[in-house]
Amino acid sequence: MIAIRPERPEDMAAVFAVHAAAFPTDAEARLVDRVRAAGEARVSLVAEANGAVVGHVLFSPVSIETASGHLTGFGLAPVAVLPAHQRQGVGSALIREGLAICRQQRCLFVVVLGHPAYYPRFGFRRASDVGLSNEYGADDAFMVIELETGALPADGGLVKYGPEFGEWS
Repeated sequence: MIAIRPERPEDMAAVFAVHAAAFPTDAEARLVDRVRAAGEARVSLVAEANGAVVGHVLFSPVSIETASGHLTGFGLAPVAVLPAHQRQGVGSALIREGLAICRQQRCLFVVVLGHPAYYPRFGFRRASDVGLSNEYGADDAFMVIELETGALPADGGLVKYGPEFGEWS
C-alpha cells in the first residue's frame, strides 16, 4: 500500500536518496535541495510504503515571458521513484496528487520536461503546439497542462525556470 503525503523536514535525507537512486547521478537530488533551500518548493510530495519514502515529486514556480508581460505557473521537476518500486503506479500517483494540489492552489498551468510518451496520460501536451518555448531548446519533451481554461497566453512565450535550475551540475 502506497500513501501520498506532503514532504516533512525529516524526509529530506530519504528524498535525496530516492532521487540519487532513480537517476544516474545525484544532480536531481541536489536540485531538490536547492529549490527547497530557496523556499521555492510549492508542492513537494512523498510516496510512502511501509513507513519508508519510496518516491517524491516537486513543483516549483516558472514564468512565461511574453511581449505583454509574464505569467506564473509551476514546473514539475523532478519526480523519482526508487528502482524497486518503479512501474507500479507510484510516480503516476505522485503526479496526479501533485496536479490536484496545484489546482487547489489556483495554479494556472504546469510545465514538464520529460518523456513525451509518459506525460500525456496526465493531460500534458507539447508546449510548442501552444506557442511556448523553453530555455533548454527542448521540443517534444517540453509539455504543458493548462489547469485553468484560457490561462495560457494566446501569443505564446518563453518559459523560464527558477535560478536553481541554472545551477545544474
